[in-house]
This record gives sequence, C-alpha cells and structure tokens, in this order.
Amino acid sequence: MIEKQANPPYFISLEGGEGAGKSTQIIMLADWLAGQGIDICATREPGGSPGAEEIRDLLVKGAGDRWASMTEALLMAAARAEHVERRIKPALNADKWVLCDRFLDSSVAYQGAGRDLGMARVKALQTLALGDFKPDLTLILDLPVSVGLARAKAREGAKADSEDRFEQLDQDFHETLRAAYLQIAEAEPERCVVIDADMAPEALQQNIRAEISKRFFADNG
Repeated sequence: MIEKQANPPYFISLEGGEGAGKSTQIIMLADWLAGQGIDICATREPGGSPGAEEIRDLLVKGAGDRWASMTEALLMAAARAEHVERRIKPALNADKWVLCDRFLDSSVAYQGAGRDLGMARVKALQTLALGDFKPDLTLILDLPVSVGLARAKAREGAKADSEDRFEQLDQDFHETLRAAYLQIAEAEPERCVVIDADMAPEALQQNIRAEISKRFFADNG
C-alpha cells in the first residue's frame, strides 16, 4: 500500500472532450485508490446529486440548440452549485476523496468557448456560484477530436436513452473545446495536467495513477 501524504482528502476532476474516456478512467481510478485504503466518492457532472441529476436531463438530451447559450450556462452553474453543496463538500468533510467526471472547466470550455459566451465571463459565473472552490487536481484527457467523436458515437449508439446533445454539434465546436481545455491548462499549471488520452484505457490509467502518486503520495523509495 502506498503511503499517503498529509492533509487528505483531495478533490480530483477529470476533464476533456467527448469520448476522452473520463467515465471509464474514474471507475478504474476509484478501484485503485480504494485498494490503497482510501474512501472514495465518485461522481459526475452535470448531475451527481438528486436535484442536479434532474437538471442533467435538461442539458444532455434533445437538440443541440435546445437552449440559448446563457440559459445553458446558468443551468450548468445551478446544477454544479447543488452538486457541491449536497454531495461534494459533504464527502470531503467525511474524509472521502472525490473523483468527478467533469467540473467547472467544462463550463468554461463548452459554454465559454464553444458557445461564445467568453471564457472569462463563464469563469465569473462559476465564481458567483461556487466562490473559490476548485479541485485540488484537474486531469485533462486530450486526444484528437475525430478519435473522441468516433468513440462517443459508438458508445451512445449502444444506449437506449441517448445523452448525445453535445456530440451532435459540428467538428468545429469540438475543436474549439479542445483548444479551450489546453488554454485552461496553460493558465493554471499548478492545478491542471494534460494527459495524452489517445491510447488503450489500461495504459492511460497507468499514466493517471503516476500523476496522482506524484502529487499526493509519499515516495517510499
């Protein structure tokens, strides 16, 4: 078992475009951390708490233009505020590490850059909703847009109830998202780490574990 450094618990978010593999990687990561004796809360956005899950249905289903851009951003912020207060903060207060599939950077990328609201404007909205609350570490899973969309379409094709509202948007939208995520990482290098996700899930998981070990675990030599 790896020796933990002081001052857990930690809040870790995984970010990236469609098809980057965040959900799969969180499951694998949660299993590994549990094996180190760490209590885990694995969650997702939009959603993660009862009220936020209700808002999720409004956001991930239907036509890509279902909502005006600011309406979409406000719905995301409302879901996130509910999620933080009802699930994330209680988990951290109970000494559980929180692993979240998407968090505030998704709004900055999707609504700020992708929907042309402005990244700074959406960051300000997040600050209004959350104060200065942020993850301790954000892992941005990066891969070519064409690869991610192909994975996402294959995944959604196997579901009876498709949550593909954002995947329906054109490739230029998704290229904008990828560039926005890289810009976010460049602006906050202490919090954000970009990881190449264009590889097998097992190999990607090893790279994620290596980054988390470097950040949060003591070196046992």
